[in-house]
Amino acid sequence: MLGKTANGLFWMYRYLERAENTARMIDAGQRLGLTRLDDRDEEWASVLQSAGSLAGYREAHDTLTKDAAIDWMLRSKDNPSSVLSSIAAARHNARLVRTAITGEVWEAINAAYMSAKEVLARKVSERDLPATLRKLRHHTSLVRGMTHGTMLRNDAYDFARLGTFLERADNTARILDVKYYVLLPSARSVGSTLDNVQWENILRSVSALGGFRMEYGNASGPMEIAEFLVLDKRMPRSLAFCAAKLRDNLRYLNGGGLTLMPTLQKVDHLQRTYLSHDIHAVMDYGLHEFIQKILSILSDIAQQIEVDFRFYK
Repeated sequence: MLGKTANGLFWMYRYLERAENTARMIDAGQRLGLTRLDDRDEEWASVLQSAGSLAGYREAHDTLTKDAAIDWMLRSKDNPSSVLSSIAAARHNARLVRTAITGEVWEAINAAYMSAKEVLARKVSERDLPATLRKLRHHTSLVRGMTHGTMLRNDAYDFARLGTFLERADNTARILDVKYYVLLPSARSVGSTLDNVQWENILRSVSALGGFRMEYGNASGPMEIAEFLVLDKRMPRSLAFCAAKLRDNLRYLNGGGLTLMPTLQKVDHLQRTYLSHDIHAVMDYGLHEFIQKILSILSDIAQQIEVDFRFYK
């Protein structure tokens, strides 16, 4: 496969996953805000920071408000990581690789773009925000479903999966960081009712509450939730699950060769060094510090993928 085609597929699915996860992050921020006794708009700086959008927001706005932060993350054309910008970028890449995807996948991504343009044509009110976020996630899920149901399991599919799971791991880590890094009011709140409600909202934001309840029941706390989202290999948005899928698809692309490509070596290192311990070791290391290290490794893996598969040649 040509490097440019691989690049287009990789980024099409990265942008699609980014759109969905940015919507999830907005939902997480909104839900966590409802658990606070006061209403401090400045707390949205933490959500913007975790989404990687704070610097851009500061350049475009003099003050930080919740409404402006949500609008920036949701529909601003000046924010390349906004939901609208990400879906538009995914559609653009889909057009570039039109012959490598099925007609059903193209129709689904085009429908997602048209729907996003419609619902995000104007500022979304707080009352309409939950329904809007659900609709956006619904359309991105349809693209993913058409991908699984209609595409051949070939190199094109593997690059689509690499983009999906690299972005998903990145966003799961960032959503965890929203909670643990800055949204907890103080160390005294650890283990409190407020703390537990915030952790439960994190599970909701990654559609993991149902699966978590099946595994742990109601008697659980932050340690179990962090373990579920970081180390549980059955949970489709956990860091361990995403790393395993990256490894699987890279092995297919490696062609069964005995010599592992550099990207695959980096993923193996991620699994062995950081995702093979128990949650107590992670907590002893420091959850925030652990997440920052994971994010750095994921960025390194993304850059190595571009090199190994000659994306720009």
